[in-house]
Amino acid sequence: ILLKVRLPLCSGFWTMSAAAAAANCELHDLEDADVSVIRRSLLSWYDEHKRDLPWRCKARTLKDPTERAYAVWVSEVMCQQTQVATVIDYYNRWMEKWPTIQSLATASLEDVNEMWSGLGYYSRGRRLWEGAKKVCDELDGQMPSAAEDLQKLLPGVGRYTSCAIASISYKEAVGVVDGNVIRLLSRLRAIGAESQLPGTMEKFWSLAHEIVDPCRPGDSNQATMELGATVCTPKSPSCSTCPLQSLCRAHEMVKSTQASSCHTFFNRSSSPPTKDPGDDSSKCGLCLPQDQWDVSVGVCNFPRKAKKKAPLKEEFTTAVLVRHSASGQTEYLLSKRPEEGLLAGLWEFPCVQDTSSSQTRKSRLKQLLDHLRDACAVDVQGLKSSSLGEVSHTFSHRLHTYRVEYLELVKGEGQEEEPKTGGTDVRWVQDVKSMAISTAVRKIMSLVSTSTAKAPTAPTPTKRKAKAESVGAKRSKSSTLDGFLVKKEK
Repeated sequence: ILLKVRLPLCSGFWTMSAAAAAANCELHDLEDADVSVIRRSLLSWYDEHKRDLPWRCKARTLKDPTERAYAVWVSEVMCQQTQVATVIDYYNRWMEKWPTIQSLATASLEDVNEMWSGLGYYSRGRRLWEGAKKVCDELDGQMPSAAEDLQKLLPGVGRYTSCAIASISYKEAVGVVDGNVIRLLSRLRAIGAESQLPGTMEKFWSLAHEIVDPCRPGDSNQATMELGATVCTPKSPSCSTCPLQSLCRAHEMVKSTQASSCHTFFNRSSSPPTKDPGDDSSKCGLCLPQDQWDVSVGVCNFPRKAKKKAPLKEEFTTAVLVRHSASGQTEYLLSKRPEEGLLAGLWEFPCVQDTSSSQTRKSRLKQLLDHLRDACAVDVQGLKSSSLGEVSHTFSHRLHTYRVEYLELVKGEGQEEEPKTGGTDVRWVQDVKSMAISTAVRKIMSLVSTSTAKAPTAPTPTKRKAKAESVGAKRSKSSTLDGFLVKKEK
């Protein structure tokens, strides 16, 4: 049963004008005494409970400021939208291959994409590489030291990343705001407006700058993020172990609601005091609206997020085209995506976007074969085809469904090595997973591996049967796929 109660707080709105911002209630502000307690509590907790992460070790031990800033920069970019546990291995391999910003600047984008493969949000790796080249080519190999300069001069470095680098590497007393910090601060000060609204974000930044310790800004920021990541978690926060529990407005609200609900149950004529929603002077742009409070989730009422838009659905037909080398090795045809746009510069199986969800397999195959012939210079005569099923993958704003067709070139027929036709780079490879590919392509390759492993082994034919099959194969060799295309689809 969902129980909703009226809270002893002012009513709220989702948007904030300048006048509304000025009228925000004091519930969301910090007293000077609170700031001192928060700084001490965060650092004391962090010193005892912080995770041992490789980039933290480098930030402590590297003496050269640019090397230290570069190590922090790589970690901050990798950790955006990606879990720390996943990042650790990528980070270690990256720093082993490119330990300095100069070594990264001399790398090829192809190598960078290969190293980033599987980490997602691939433009991050490219921008990191572009930034390294700019530092070496235009800034004499020295990283900017101020947050403002980092954001202004380096491609892909936004407000959060610049402040993180500046505070951790150069001890600039600036706060940081990421998802963990938003969650922590929204609960600490009961900020119930939608977290991504400009006015709400500015409040988070203001609070973050207030609580950063000027003597240990890097540790202070990492403590705030660490507490949000490990204690003040999205769905199961450990309030009993939180060092800031005594100052947490959301925790106070939970206790107040529980007491009020109990009081109302035993004395029906009483109700918690509340400000008059019609009183304009009491309206606050940061408070959670009273009718949005859900007592069953407690502090998890914060932060308040806007409803996500449904991802754009797109469907593709994908060709997993294989051939067998003279040595018997299986080779796969990959094509390179354009250097701009989604998954820029990554390798993938050749594919075409379906015209509609109701498009027949016959129509999709014809469209796919035309693409293989025209864009990839593949001789499509004699191809053997079988449908392996579908693979789906969600990007940040798109849901892609791939209908996978397994196509096989008979007796090594097809194009020359690595042709370039119609602006599409094409390459035959044996080890697909060693290439710079997306997670979606990895899923397709897993489907291929599973499907081909399940394929039954054909029994050894008798001499008479083998001869008959050989004759039949010669007759139908050039129409293997053409025959499928003219057959009525089941």
